[in-house]
Amino acid sequence: MLMFKQAVCYTGFFHVRNDLRNYNGSLPSCVLYSLCVLHIVQLWTTGNYHWYLKQNLTFDSSEGSHHIVSLMWDQETPYRLHILCQQWLYLCYDWQWSIDRSTGGGASDLANVAVIDGDKVLLTAFRHAVVPPPLCTYQLQLPCPVNQVAFCAEPARSGDLAVLDANHRISIYRSGRSSHIVKIGAVGGLNASVPVPWLEKSYRIDIVDDKNGRNPLWLRLLTWLQDDLLLAVSQGHVPGHTVIHHLKLTSVAEEECVDISSHLTMAGDVISLCYNAKTKVVALQLSDGQIMKYHWAETPTVNPWQSSSGSAVRFPSPCMQIALAVLCGEETVFGLTDRCRFFINDTEIASNVTSFAIHDEFLLLTTHLHTCQCVSLKNMSLKALQSGLGTTSAPNSETLRRIERGCRIVTIVPQDTKLVLQVPRGNLETIHHRALVLAQVRKWLDGLQFKEAFECMRKLRINLNLIYDHNPKVFLGNVETFVKQIDLVNSINLFLTELKEEDFTKTMYPPLDPAIACEPHGSDRKKVDLICDSMRAAMENIGASKYCLSILTCHVKKSPPELETALQRIRELRGTLDAEEALKYMLYLVNVNELYDHSLGTYDFDLVIMVAEKSQKDPKEYLPFLNNLKKMESNYQRYSIDKYLKRYPKALYHLSKCGPEHFSEFLNLVVDQNLYKEALKLYRPDSQEYKTVSYAYGEYLMQKHLPEQAGLIFFRCEAFEKALDAFQVSGNWQQALCTAAELCYPEDKLANLARSMAGEHPYCKDLNALFLSFQDYEEAILLLLEGTVWDEALRLVRFFKNHQTLSKNQLMFLETQKASFSRHRKRLSVVRELKQQAQNDLLDFEAPNFLESDLFSDASSMVTASDTSSKYTHSNSRISARSSKNRRKAERKKHSLKEGSPLEDVALLEVLGEIVRIIDGLKGESQNLLKYLVLFGYDGQAQELQQAFDEILQLTEHSILEIWSPGLQQFPANTVRTQFLTLCPILMLLRDSSLLRGSALPPGILRGRDDLWALSGKSRRHSFAHFSQSCWGCQA
Repeated sequence: MLMFKQAVCYTGFFHVRNDLRNYNGSLPSCVLYSLCVLHIVQLWTTGNYHWYLKQNLTFDSSEGSHHIVSLMWDQETPYRLHILCQQWLYLCYDWQWSIDRSTGGGASDLANVAVIDGDKVLLTAFRHAVVPPPLCTYQLQLPCPVNQVAFCAEPARSGDLAVLDANHRISIYRSGRSSHIVKIGAVGGLNASVPVPWLEKSYRIDIVDDKNGRNPLWLRLLTWLQDDLLLAVSQGHVPGHTVIHHLKLTSVAEEECVDISSHLTMAGDVISLCYNAKTKVVALQLSDGQIMKYHWAETPTVNPWQSSSGSAVRFPSPCMQIALAVLCGEETVFGLTDRCRFFINDTEIASNVTSFAIHDEFLLLTTHLHTCQCVSLKNMSLKALQSGLGTTSAPNSETLRRIERGCRIVTIVPQDTKLVLQVPRGNLETIHHRALVLAQVRKWLDGLQFKEAFECMRKLRINLNLIYDHNPKVFLGNVETFVKQIDLVNSINLFLTELKEEDFTKTMYPPLDPAIACEPHGSDRKKVDLICDSMRAAMENIGASKYCLSILTCHVKKSPPELETALQRIRELRGTLDAEEALKYMLYLVNVNELYDHSLGTYDFDLVIMVAEKSQKDPKEYLPFLNNLKKMESNYQRYSIDKYLKRYPKALYHLSKCGPEHFSEFLNLVVDQNLYKEALKLYRPDSQEYKTVSYAYGEYLMQKHLPEQAGLIFFRCEAFEKALDAFQVSGNWQQALCTAAELCYPEDKLANLARSMAGEHPYCKDLNALFLSFQDYEEAILLLLEGTVWDEALRLVRFFKNHQTLSKNQLMFLETQKASFSRHRKRLSVVRELKQQAQNDLLDFEAPNFLESDLFSDASSMVTASDTSSKYTHSNSRISARSSKNRRKAERKKHSLKEGSPLEDVALLEVLGEIVRIIDGLKGESQNLLKYLVLFGYDGQAQELQQAFDEILQLTEHSILEIWSPGLQQFPANTVRTQFLTLCPILMLLRDSSLLRGSALPPGILRGRDDLWALSGKSRRHSFAHFSQSCWGCQA
């Protein structure tokens, strides 16, 4: 529709926006043609090769009236028309384009759009037909040209239409109760019958403010608020003022007229008006961009529109289209200028918007980038909306859709997914924006309208998994409702075949608002299996024969597929046409060879032949095979089939029933397929077959290096010799002795067995009990001492009162370590002297040319060119290519203790460091040993042990700085000795007892470095003797 914003005539010429002048055929819709004939001014436009009369301005032609002198289009402002009349009357009209469409939100709204065409109104119901003007669903013929139309804003009456003609009459057309029906249909499509709106009444408007006819288009911005109330504005008597009128439809003395009341005059020129039927709010836009709120329900008042911050809302530029919507709980004004600037309140959101529309909770926009964006207004802030429209969305985003160049939004079908666009050449295009589609599908699913959702998703290629993923709990609770609504077997099969384990609400179709995402179903079962079982149960309850194919689909779709169960169902239908149809359908779902194998697994040869006939198999191949199977005994026949199908556990079960003559074949199958556990379940434990299988199982476990388990299996099958060998390998001496007892070994043979196992496992903590069995405790103690299992050895010593053995062993070990340390330390000194001498000789030889000789450190152990022979130089390249085991072996050879080797000093350092670490590790063991020696009165042995340990500690402490130079030192000077003295409770007790008595420290106790107490040899002996006497005195 073409309407004017404000009024402040031409013999006929075009006004072309943006100088679009040269067009062949149809002129674009932005072209206006003004025609002045006597006292009438008409505005025409063209589209789709059709001329439309959009406005008819009739001036008074009586004597003394204001006749038209001249009219012209403005050269700068588009769509501004200047008219000059006699008596110096000047009128200025600003025109703008608008789309008159119904605003109902229910399914009963037909999405009507009205087009003014002279004395006709072209109405198109886009819910049923999408046809471009001048085509339409039906036409409304009026007696004179039409200037304005308005749809009723009430949702229940959204199809009603008010028409204002050039004679100042309002015609009311009602929809829904007409005897005239328009049938709409297409070949192979949906047929519909649409009632034609019928004329209820025509009301006369008495012009009271313009009796002289100065302004032929007195009322403008006609808006239908309620059933009997319309709203319009007019130009005030004072320039720069506007009058708001309430038009009340009344009938007086059989003459229908409009009662014009509530003449509210306000400052400013109102150029646009919009109404929100949900909130009952009217927004007015003034020529300067300011937004006013009009309260019309009670006492009409006009106040400035204020935002949530309390500031007045003013568009930076006047907008040609405005709308109202709720954003973040606040009523918000949306506006679009003729320069494509889009505003929300006073904030500019985008500058490339060509058209917009608000539908339900969505804002839809078309842009200069030839895209259509659909943004959800629910739980959306202004900043988020601005950032979302200001940046290019992802290509796969459901909010973005590519459209044809220059498209504009015409209308959106409520409770549907259609979005109707008009291209510049005039024709219409219908798209189904993905965001609208998904939103509508979710509404249908929430309302349990599964059929509508399914049909929409199938037509628009939305993955059917969304039916379940949207709300799993609701779907599983209404499976029977789903089946009854869909009803068609093919549709149910389509749904089942598209099922996947993927959750499509997290991958392909995430909700625009993450807060409304439904929680997944809490079952541990797989999604597809759960749906298939629920669907199968519902279809069997409703009618198994009707949904036979769908039930088969449920069996096939499960993981793993239940093909044998499906074939059993087909076998139950044998002899009917349903069986042939079901088998033919199964071949579409499953590979024919796989289906043949599973049919063979049912042991039903008739079913096998039925499936084979549908395949490409040669009868010469499968018929002899089947005939050979038919000749076999039943169990052996099933064994042969299961073995052919590689179902070895089943084959083993059937073969076990074939008798003892097939046991050798049974045993071979067990060994080949490692079915020992399954085979043992098929025989009684006291049978010979059970023992034979157990023996084979034991051999298998021995091959897998599981000797203890093998020994148990051998023992059960009474193969005691094999069991004894297995227990000996595993080191289980208890079971070995038990097995030897079963073999009736004499006592001496048992002792030899025990000693042999002890030799193989000398450090086992339980071997003391083994020797106790044969009263050979001394050998057990020595064995445990050799393995440094001190706690067990001390327990045996305490039991047998033989602590001297422990003391002697510890002293021998310390003496050995001391001698080894001294020997390696002396050899290290010799090697270093030799290397220093070789270094000095080399420096003397190369003194004139080798000026950097002072860079060598005295303590360095670098290898000279004469030391490293060519064999090590060449061997390095070979070693790099060897295995890791050979490389370690080569490293050991390189760090050899052999006298004269190139890296002998490095090897000596490693050995000396290892000895220091071993001595450091003996502090806990020596502590326990000293405790027991003192406890049982072996003071002499304890003193000897403490003295020996102190000597080796002093030796290592004094040698650390000598062995490890500052550049190579790995241990602090007193680390080992300090750790021992700090952690040894006996020496700490000696120190503490002296301190507790308040006496001076015993002679010989010195203050060591790092503020730690250290004992000399003399003081230790004195203190130890004192401590021994104190301990025994306490016992006495």
